[in-house]
Amino acid sequence: MELDPDTDLSFTRTLAAPRALVWECWTDPRHIPHFFIPKPHKVTAVEIDLRIGGRFDTRFEVEGNSIANRGVYLEIVPQEKLVFTDAFSEGWKPAPEPFMTAILLLADAPEGGTLYTAIARHRNPDSRKTHENMGFYEGWGTVASQLEAYAQGLR
Repeated sequence: MELDPDTDLSFTRTLAAPRALVWECWTDPRHIPHFFIPKPHKVTAVEIDLRIGGRFDTRFEVEGNSIANRGVYLEIVPQEKLVFTDAFSEGWKPAPEPFMTAILLLADAPEGGTLYTAIARHRNPDSRKTHENMGFYEGWGTVASQLEAYAQGLR
């Protein structure tokens, strides 16, 4: 996949957890609250309809504020690729102010781990820069660490 440095943010890390388990964590709503946003913030609700056009809706509590995030899945390749966006909600209803499309790529890594790549695609360079300034690398890195620790506890 070719990335556009003007609009895309990306990082890759090897997680010490098997790919099938990392996939399950990302696609089963029971698991999402355990890793999806950096602590001490928390996920208070998750709805997943794992199909193209199906909903991926979450609600967060951040510093006492409740934040709803509605989205849909655009591409699903079991245990390899998950693409979702907040540009639409279920039924292909356009969002008034979309933020990004997320792409997760999973591959086998040595010793039973997972090569985990997270990509955030933005509609323009300003949105990308805003996300980077919000702490993309730190935030998504923290989520990857939380995911790894949670998945290890499920083994």
